[in-house]
Amino acid sequence: MWKSYYNVTSIKDAVQILTEEGEQARIIAGATDLMIEIERGIRPGIKTLVDITRVSGLDKIYQDEDGYIHIGPLVTHNQCASSELLRERAFPLTKAAWEVGAPQIRNRGTIAGNLITASPANDTITPLMALGAKIKLLSGKSERIVNLSYFYTGVRTTVMRPDEIVVDIFFPAMNIYQRGTFIKIGLRKAQAISVVNASIIVEFSDGASATRGERKIQNAVVTLGSVAPTIIHARKTSDYLTGRELGKDTITEAGRIAKTESQPIDDIRGSSDYRREMVKICIERCLREVKNGTEKKAVPASPVLLVTGSTNGGKSTLEVSTKHQAGSRIKLKVNGRYYEFDNGYNKSLLRLLREEAGLIGTKEGCAEGECGACTVFMDGKAVMSCLVPAARAHLSEIVTIEGLASDGRLNQVQEAFISEGAVQCGYCTPGFIMSGTKLLEEKPHPTPDEIRQSITGNLCRCTGYYKIINAIDKAHQLKP
Repeated sequence: MWKSYYNVTSIKDAVQILTEEGEQARIIAGATDLMIEIERGIRPGIKTLVDITRVSGLDKIYQDEDGYIHIGPLVTHNQCASSELLRERAFPLTKAAWEVGAPQIRNRGTIAGNLITASPANDTITPLMALGAKIKLLSGKSERIVNLSYFYTGVRTTVMRPDEIVVDIFFPAMNIYQRGTFIKIGLRKAQAISVVNASIIVEFSDGASATRGERKIQNAVVTLGSVAPTIIHARKTSDYLTGRELGKDTITEAGRIAKTESQPIDDIRGSSDYRREMVKICIERCLREVKNGTEKKAVPASPVLLVTGSTNGGKSTLEVSTKHQAGSRIKLKVNGRYYEFDNGYNKSLLRLLREEAGLIGTKEGCAEGECGACTVFMDGKAVMSCLVPAARAHLSEIVTIEGLASDGRLNQVQEAFISEGAVQCGYCTPGFIMSGTKLLEEKPHPTPDEIRQSITGNLCRCTGYYKIINAIDKAHQLKP
């Protein structure tokens, strides 16, 4: 693992560390990709992590006076999924962000991190490329702007230099004449890596909606993911759509052309032939949604985030930058009690809680952010603790399953799990209870669909989830 961990309070501090440490340093925000990459040896030689999540002002989404939408380097997928501005002026990105992982992952994972990881299967790259996004890179010596289309040089490789940091992502807002969406094919509905994904943006000549499919397309952009070493523009498909009405025959032919433009490989998740056929299906579905005006139905207007304000004074900001290495202390508040650890700086938060604090209710299932058994609350957000570096929790407030009971009484979700018999082996139960508890804090009277959304990041290997869903549904009727 890493040897040094910095929590910085300014971009200047981050840039200085990158300049001094070079290729052995890495900027992190959510760390949902990097933690796994380090464990698997995909990113070897990293000795220093520079955490920018305590730098204020980097989590903003706004539109400037020139009509460009800006996304800060700390903007998370959940922020994008719930942004009214993006829903109205950059919906393909909203849809892609909503499709990433599960609430706990979306609470930590950032759009900037998704771009930098540079996997051709990463969801938000495809719509951002369709939107014509650019990235501002800053180093100690210079600042430069790179078109996203030229940012990638291959699988998991970019033009970024070791001393550079992303400080802005920006693109022109979609105008009133444009409509667009994003669709992915995965092996399951949630927590799925794209087998294929696609984004389209079409602009109609007179600004009419596409609900009747009678208006000509003035301009079209089609991008495809997970079918080549990098995200690609399907230029032949875009050219074909331009100047045509969005009718049935046009949609079918556009799908056929897009199929020929992909260059997929065979792997464990799908054959190249399957991927080509799914490209065709994705493009047809995208165009039909735009034609029928139904694209926004796939993303709830008020999505479940598993986020609430911290109620016990948790501190997510720092007054000064901190460095954690062997012998350094991590200070945090867990379940209302203050802890100090002089070990664990190079562990995950999950291992810190279990091995140093002795709080073993939080379980390790996959250690890859897939199962949700390690769900805890950090500064009011549900997160996968296996993907949070322990030093990130310095001066933060953590709540684990042990902290839900009050005055010797279980909370209403715990009580409902007992009364409904929503437990079999019990290994996944703490994670489900944490997700259900945060849901009821966020939405005291959730709908059945919102209950299902809240537990998309939690896997149970024993049962069919019915009793778990019933328990959370019953819990909101119980008095806390």
